[in-house]
Amino acid sequence: MSKVMKKIIAFCFMAVLTIAMIPQTIKADEATDAKKAVYVQVPQDWENPCVWAWDDDGNNAFDAWPGEEMDADSANEGWYYIWVPTWVNHVIVNANDGNVQTAEQVLDGEKDCWITVTDADNAEVTYDKQTTGETPEYVEKFAIHAKVDAGWENPCLWAWSAPDGTNAFEAWPGMEMKQDDNGWYTAKAPIWVNSIIINANEGSVQTDDISIDAAEVWVTVDADGKADFSYTDPEKAEVANITVHVITPSDWDAPCLWAWSAPDGTNAFASWPGEALEEGENGWLIKEVPGWVNSIIVNGNEGSVQTSDISVDTGKDIWLVVKDADNFEVSYEEPQVDEAAEPATEAPAETAEAGSNNTAPIVIGIVVIAAAVVIIIVVAKKNAKNK
Repeated sequence: MSKVMKKIIAFCFMAVLTIAMIPQTIKADEATDAKKAVYVQVPQDWENPCVWAWDDDGNNAFDAWPGEEMDADSANEGWYYIWVPTWVNHVIVNANDGNVQTAEQVLDGEKDCWITVTDADNAEVTYDKQTTGETPEYVEKFAIHAKVDAGWENPCLWAWSAPDGTNAFEAWPGMEMKQDDNGWYTAKAPIWVNSIIINANEGSVQTDDISIDAAEVWVTVDADGKADFSYTDPEKAEVANITVHVITPSDWDAPCLWAWSAPDGTNAFASWPGEALEEGENGWLIKEVPGWVNSIIVNGNEGSVQTSDISVDTGKDIWLVVKDADNFEVSYEEPQVDEAAEPATEAPAETAEAGSNNTAPIVIGIVVIAAAVVIIIVVAKKNAKNK
């Protein structure tokens, strides 16, 4: 084999290897952990302010409304701060368990910002520093949930790192936990915490020390303070997945399903418009979702047409016939669909994840390899002719 031929083959090998690495590089860039600080000053009657945040593609920074609770800045009275991913460029500031909120605020790039909220209708964003001192360091946190006996009032979380004894909170009984509609109390602790105590009644009743991993955890406490814990939500783990069956209007292109749990707002999918419905039997489009889902929206044409919010029973397979955005029928057994009803649109072909261009490396690879083959053939013919 000539030296030229060896060089061409080596070039082809390196080209293919480089192409294979491209999707991984893109994926790594998209998974960046870079953060920016959002400072907010709210009215005095706005308690426990939170931030809800997302990007232009509808990717949410947090799992459920009202988002993440902000921390008070002890060096700047009246100001609260939160760290959000740098890709976030839309936020809503809310408080009082999400019952008061600003309009959507559009942010500029990756800069830290300061938002002054006068009232629900008036908020101003600036990138000129409005606080004194250094921005507090970003500390990753994880959620700790507790369900306690009815006699345990105002439960709190005490958390620390063992064996060095570094406390997460300034003083006993620690951080007050907030109750959701399902009876669970929740608070967050820094990621370096590995030991907790759940206490109540101003710290007069408590569990023993509980050693945990730094991961979201659910703790169940009886009247005597005996505690068990799990890293899986006990209520959602008990419900099997369900299948949603859908027939959509023929002019709804690439129909998708959006699904969540109300009123806590936990979404089944990462971003709007949800996930594409797949082709099922008997003309139905289908999608499997967690059994705890109790609210759905069907949409099409990249989310530009959609049904209203549809409340459904948990733990049951669903059949939904959508006639138009305002007319639909829900049942929990497969119905006999009228022949006159509009047929289901075809399930969309599998596509690359929004925002990515996974086909580009394949096209580049084909072009490079084809070019290399042509070069090999030309050189081979030339060599043969010379011989």
